[in-house]
Amino acid sequence: MELKKVTPEHLLDEPHGSDDCMTSSPTARYVDIHGTASSKVLQRGQDFWDKIYGKISRRIMSRMDRSGTEDLGLTARLMYGYILSNTNVLSPVETSYVLIAGLIPQDVNPQLKGHLRGALNGGASVEEVRAVRDIVMEICKASGMRQLGEDVPGGWGWRSEVATL
Repeated sequence: MELKKVTPEHLLDEPHGSDDCMTSSPTARYVDIHGTASSKVLQRGQDFWDKIYGKISRRIMSRMDRSGTEDLGLTARLMYGYILSNTNVLSPVETSYVLIAGLIPQDVNPQLKGHLRGALNGGASVEEVRAVRDIVMEICKASGMRQLGEDVPGGWGWRSEVATL
């Protein structure tokens, strides 16, 4: 509640001046959770997933489902359905940029490669995706991240060269 007190009203994720959550929420989260069939939201997420991953989307989801825990595929379906595919605030391309920015510091090249290509599938240009990657790399380096040796057991950085287009 303390954060809400100091957040500018136009940034609050709630209806602005209306008691009707079903029609005035800027993100439509309330509608997704309480007013839309979950099957419809999950299908929207599947469509978003398919657009990002293209012809390999089924194979990737199948691998997640067989990864040793059913929760990985479930989590992806819920995340894409209820969060990432919601384009009321961010466009699909902007969502891809956020994902790229989150994956680079985690040193998860396989996922990063998919999302670099996924941004292109969503309509971004090669130049835009490279610019996002470069800016994120600069931010990471400014915060102390660096290339780590393969034999270094831990640290703040990357084990291998960070994926690019």
